[in-house]
Amino acid sequence: MRMRLKLKTVFVLYFMVSLLGLIYALMQLGQRCDCRDHDMSRDVQISQLRGELQKLQEHIKTSELSKKNDVPKIFVITPTYARLVQKAELTRLSHTFLHVPQLHWIVVEDAPQPTPLVTDFLAASGLTYTHLHKLTPKDRKLQEGDPSWLKPRGAEQRNEGLRWLREMGAAAKGKEAAGLEEAVVYFADDDNTYSLQLFEEMRYTYRVSVWPVGLVGGMKFERPVVEDGKVVRFHTGWRPNRPFPIDMAGFAVSLRLVLTNPQARFDGDAQMGFLESSFLQNLEQEILLFNRD
Repeated sequence: MRMRLKLKTVFVLYFMVSLLGLIYALMQLGQRCDCRDHDMSRDVQISQLRGELQKLQEHIKTSELSKKNDVPKIFVITPTYARLVQKAELTRLSHTFLHVPQLHWIVVEDAPQPTPLVTDFLAASGLTYTHLHKLTPKDRKLQEGDPSWLKPRGAEQRNEGLRWLREMGAAAKGKEAAGLEEAVVYFADDDNTYSLQLFEEMRYTYRVSVWPVGLVGGMKFERPVVEDGKVVRFHTGWRPNRPFPIDMAGFAVSLRLVLTNPQARFDGDAQMGFLESSFLQNLEQEILLFNRD
């Protein structure tokens, strides 16, 4: 009988202790905790991740791909202007260019002098670049309320990039000059998105190369029409009778062609859709298509 009482007493005590423990645990669920240690740990993790990101950027900059020098160089001219999304769009573009070997980025601001935003951005980009500026004359700028198509944009800035290339080409000697013989020039706007495959295809442009461009001119795509390896016309939705009914993103030219045709430039007074033609008409009449697939 005493043994039964003892067992019963032990069981009751065990039950009471367990119940009190459960009640205490439930009460703690509603209590605020001191999260300072947790916040400090999170700050340390963020700092470590930033360090890893910086290391990754340095690795990309100095990787074997970026140092590859046995392929023709691509000079990319990008006009840009101050606006809310400028840095975001330049960032997207630079992250694409980081994956392209032997690329030299020529960024031309529509400004009277280089801005701190673009200067600091390019310095931290990890890319080989040239930073220029050229202010668009007031009479060629869109005014408030003007439709975006009323006047061509970026003509002065692209011409400034071409001027720099010609000065650089004239000063090049020996091995540097020989390397420029195979270089390519491309005009990449900062509000576009580009496939990495595009740069490998344009890299071996001999004169002028062209390709399809998606989501342009109110169409899903515009493209050159090729017969027997030559471009005979362009599939476009607007004024196909233009000399070159092509988007700025749809062609690249050899640097040699630019250097030997100093008169080739963009006409800032060109009517809507004729800015590309104003440049290409001063190069060669025949366009050769690199990608025949």
